[in-house]
Amino acid sequence: MRIILASNSPRRRELLAGLDLDFEVLVMKGIDESYPEGLGMRETAEYISYKKAEAYTLSEDELLITADTIVWLDGEVLGKPKDETDAVCMLRKLSGKTHQVITGVTLRWNGSGETGSSTFSCVTDVTFAELSDWQIKYYVQKYHPLDKAGAYGIQEWIGYVGVTGLKGSYYNVMGLPVQRLVEEMRKRGLVKDGRCTMYDGQCTMDDLKKYNI
Repeated sequence: MRIILASNSPRRRELLAGLDLDFEVLVMKGIDESYPEGLGMRETAEYISYKKAEAYTLSEDELLITADTIVWLDGEVLGKPKDETDAVCMLRKLSGKTHQVITGVTLRWNGSGETGSSTFSCVTDVTFAELSDWQIKYYVQKYHPLDKAGAYGIQEWIGYVGVTGLKGSYYNVMGLPVQRLVEEMRKRGLVKDGRCTMYDGQCTMDDLKKYNI
């Protein structure tokens, strides 16, 4: 089955590649990512990921993966900042508090006469220490986090110096809850045997030969 990752995020590409799956990246521009007011944190991320998936037309034997990550602080959604001033404002809000990072993921597939879709989400609690204005401005000016929900990347400098605690999946905060993704794909039979990292450590003979085992 041809796996398509519909995301511009280099972090999602890196995480999906870490599963040793062959996949292609295909991104459709101009998808409306708005959402209705009044949705909860999980519903918001899931709604956007599903909306992204619905914009694509699948050919036979294809699996599409879409995702959307939001930051949720006291009932407010923090998406991608509009500019550096907005990024500084977001980080000031997050300073000294615990917030939630939610990634919604949608799988759509068309294979062997069977089509289907599944949407799920993962939540991770992230706690920041009190951040100084110098730290916030230094990070924003040097790392330009305008492509990141909540205006930060946990794998970057601000995560090293600012994050004091985390409950849940670290990779979810980066943008793709890979363990849950594997679980959902296996549950629906979308990943076949023969992947060294996918089925309880069971490798094929070709895998063993490749690693001189």
